[in-house]
Amino acid sequence: MYNFTSLPPLALYIHLPWCVRKCPYCDFNSHQVPGALPETEYVEALLRDLEQELPLIWGRPIVSIFIGGGTPSLFSPEALDALFSGLRARLKLLPEIEITLEANPGTVEAGKFREFRALGINRLSIGVQSFQDAQLAALGRIHGGREAIAAAEAAHAAGFSDFNLDLMHGLPGQTVEVGRADVAQAIALAPSHISYYQLTLEPNTLFHARPPQLPDDELLADIEEAGQALLAQGGYLQYEVSAYAKEGFRCAHNLNYWEFGDYVGIGAGAHGKLTLPAEQRILRRARVKNPRDYQALAGTPAAFEEEAIKPREAAFEFMLNALRLKEGFAPHLFQERAGIPLGLIQNALQQAEAAGLIDWDVQRIAPSAHGWRYLNDLMQHFLPDRKK
Repeated sequence: MYNFTSLPPLALYIHLPWCVRKCPYCDFNSHQVPGALPETEYVEALLRDLEQELPLIWGRPIVSIFIGGGTPSLFSPEALDALFSGLRARLKLLPEIEITLEANPGTVEAGKFREFRALGINRLSIGVQSFQDAQLAALGRIHGGREAIAAAEAAHAAGFSDFNLDLMHGLPGQTVEVGRADVAQAIALAPSHISYYQLTLEPNTLFHARPPQLPDDELLADIEEAGQALLAQGGYLQYEVSAYAKEGFRCAHNLNYWEFGDYVGIGAGAHGKLTLPAEQRILRRARVKNPRDYQALAGTPAAFEEEAIKPREAAFEFMLNALRLKEGFAPHLFQERAGIPLGLIQNALQQAEAAGLIDWDVQRIAPSAHGWRYLNDLMQHFLPDRKK
């Protein structure tokens, strides 16, 4: 039984599902551009979708917006302007709101950065993945190292003091030296934030069906540790498994996810999670994935599937997210966000502590150094069906 004492922060996620070409490692809901982008029709569908969420979120301010994909920067500034006009007419946006747009390198898209900034977008997340042409080709990327550098430089020139670079490691043919060169180049471009994560072979991707030759586990560890050392030397503090930021530039939108905040998700394949205190439940909604189906159904109940989360599932999901944060979380946050007493997971906490995977007291619950290294083992202790 839930007992919510307060509402969590509320964010908005918007999914724009089209890319120039589907990358062989990508398991996101992305689709190759079908000729001309249906910008007007899709923006109208997004706003219809949002309107059916409004009765569930009346009066709640939006703390962050993240526009992901796909490649959202393929959309024209005019289409995004129409979208933001619709959002501002329907939602209460905080004055200091963080608004992030995902972008891929390329001279045409980078030329739009000034216009994006003028719309109120104040953060970019640029998917460079690597600065090495050979590695980018192996990943099926449509840009080269020069375009990746130019995109970061264009972000600075357009007035973005806050932008992220996505960087992968463990790539086909990668050595420690090549991995270090990628991280060094990213640091030299002076982004405020770097996402540094390992390439994984996800189901339902071309790489999963036809796996490339990747570095072995020992080399993977060496590449990651070398990159992490450079990031630390460059003043990028690791605050989450794959997130590194300069002081004061942690991603507010992603922090809301990791701290089990609420979010509305609109767009093809988007997911949302809302706390409903009056009904004492947590609700999840997932939109249909196919863009054409989404455009036809947006604004109707047929556009999404709905699920109420059980309390024990909420406890696991909270821990699954919050323990990704290196500093962990304050114990009171569990009661506030999961809506159940900490005592429900007391035995699991004690078992994880006995295994040396977690440190906890009245002020903080966080992975130990050992637990941070073996995070999957730590998460196992909080599975809903695990016998205590």
